[in-house]
Amino acid sequence: MSPPCTLTVEEPDADNAGAGVIELWRVTHAKTGDSLLVRVYEVLHDSSHELGIDPGLQKDGVEADLQRLLADQVAVIGEGLTLVRREFPTAIGPVDLLLRNPEGGTVAVEVKRRGDIDGVEQLTRYLELLGRDPHLAPVSGVFAAQEIKPQARVLAADRGIRCVTLDYDEMKGVDSGAPRLF
Repeated sequence: MSPPCTLTVEEPDADNAGAGVIELWRVTHAKTGDSLLVRVYEVLHDSSHELGIDPGLQKDGVEADLQRLLADQVAVIGEGLTLVRREFPTAIGPVDLLLRNPEGGTVAVEVKRRGDIDGVEQLTRYLELLGRDPHLAPVSGVFAAQEIKPQARVLAADRGIRCVTLDYDEMKGVDSGAPRLF
């Protein structure tokens, strides 16, 4: 049963007890009121283990994780680049990473988990705005994502934006298990 729902444990009535039921578990959907009744006839093993404080759901590999790892490993974008700042503020929102090119100029990096046309459009707006600042110009763009859709690659290439595919496991230093030649 899909959440939200509650579980209550009930004592079996006379009919269920006569049939050998030792416990009834009732799962009730909070919104619809639908319920599921589970009859327990025998418990073969019951154990519990203290696991500590529940941290709740923690999603690994979100955009913020990619951005943090990429800020520490700017060589993934290109050799010789140095980090100026993460979340570089602009009038229309923050650029994920702003890097300095040793030959002069600035590189604006937009990081996504799944790169689509909207991400390229977003980076295009940042590049236009940042290019007006004489302290940052010339500004080039890099669209970095774990997966980049073909339409986004075509649009990025048309606008002079370089695409970089990120391997999250490799950046974390974890072997992904994918077969490799080297």
